[in-house]
Amino acid sequence: MSNFEPNAVIRGFQLTVVGTVRALRNPELFKHEHFRQAAIAIAAGVAIHIIVQIPIIAIKLLLWITSLIADLDHATWDDRILELLDFVPKFVLQVPFLLMTLMRYITPTLDDIFMESLKWVDMTYVQKHKEDDPKELRAMYYPNLVMYSTKGPSGPSKPLPKAFAAFAKRYGRKVGMWVGIYLLSLLPVVGRFVMPAASFYALRKSIGTVPAAVIFGSGIFLPRKLLATFLHSYFASRSLMRELLEPYFSRIKFDKEQKRRWFLDREGVLFGFAFGFTIVLRTPFIGVLMYGIAQASTAYLVTKITDPPPPPAYSAGFAESQVRWKNKHEFLKLSLDNLDKYNVDRSEHHNSDSGISSSLSGSKPI
Repeated sequence: MSNFEPNAVIRGFQLTVVGTVRALRNPELFKHEHFRQAAIAIAAGVAIHIIVQIPIIAIKLLLWITSLIADLDHATWDDRILELLDFVPKFVLQVPFLLMTLMRYITPTLDDIFMESLKWVDMTYVQKHKEDDPKELRAMYYPNLVMYSTKGPSGPSKPLPKAFAAFAKRYGRKVGMWVGIYLLSLLPVVGRFVMPAASFYALRKSIGTVPAAVIFGSGIFLPRKLLATFLHSYFASRSLMRELLEPYFSRIKFDKEQKRRWFLDREGVLFGFAFGFTIVLRTPFIGVLMYGIAQASTAYLVTKITDPPPPPAYSAGFAESQVRWKNKHEFLKLSLDNLDKYNVDRSEHHNSDSGISSSLSGSKPI
């Protein structure tokens, strides 16, 4: 459980709270275009909600008509259908995540929020430490990261149709997995073992075999709906965290294996950070607004679990150097009012522009 220890999960949740508070203090977060995009997202959310509900309402109406003709008081198949109809839109379709992921392909608003918030984090850091020795301050994140291209390393990024098709394939695979697990859980006798087994398989590598076995054993006796909620929250938190970090990974190019190790070394903190937002995003319509705040808070998270990036010209080998989280155990032991202690010190490699700190220090403090 070295990467998923309780202390790491708690620290991730603490970073959620601190990051949200700092993000909300940024006046640039409330620009008109941000609210306009949120309004568009809410309108799209209403449309998606209506589209999803139309077949569900039709099936429920058909069941009601059937109950007038046949006696369903002693039948169980209709109850299972109704349970499945409630399960699919809430736990399988994950409309808020689907909506905001689609918005990322249509508009750069979320990327803009991340970069604007990263700039604010740097400004806040400089103001907070304006009395300290400048040589002891960390390098800035925004000035160098903004110079990185979000295009692919060997040319333009994927065309929109191909990128959307790849997303649809991933999303369809997840929906198919969830529906399959749920349908198997309805089988007699073996059905009660399906979701506990899925929980064990999903959590074994993260928290260890023994804790996962404990969850498996207790899951056999827990209601299916409660276990489904637990599994959905776990997988949804992981998916959300990957989406929120997309502005960072679109600039700092990791290969597939490097990214896997990057996430693995920070798994507990990332889960704790994303879990709170995952719960909030389930709130109809309000969740869309909160997604923007979650994206802004991720900028603060990045400054705590990564090193400041060098200029693009000096970026060779930087991704590999970030796979392992330096000072992880020391950072997890820090008090909330001392979270800046283990930021990376300034160096010539990370600061080609000596005027970065002075320009940021002229900004308004929070």
